[in-house]
Amino acid sequence: MGETVLFDMLRQSLLIAVRMSAPLLAVALITGVVIGLFQALTSVQEMTLTFVPKVGLMLVVFWVSMSFMTTALSDFYLGEIIPLIAGS
Repeated sequence: MGETVLFDMLRQSLLIAVRMSAPLLAVALITGVVIGLFQALTSVQEMTLTFVPKVGLMLVVFWVSMSFMTTALSDFYLGEIIPLIAGS
């Protein structure tokens, strides 16, 4: 395996990882900003107020996007990794 193939696989792997984690990270960011704004406006400084909704929404988004993540990862393996291992 040459360097170009290795770097191309690494680039594609990182792109798949970003695509798979983007929905979860976006929900965590948006939820954190909204709850932080709420806490700043109301002067409520409860630590569980940021943690519980963020984890709950991330679980919901993970459950909804699980099929997308599984499809993206299996397509990557079947289309890129397995043929590379097989040598074709």
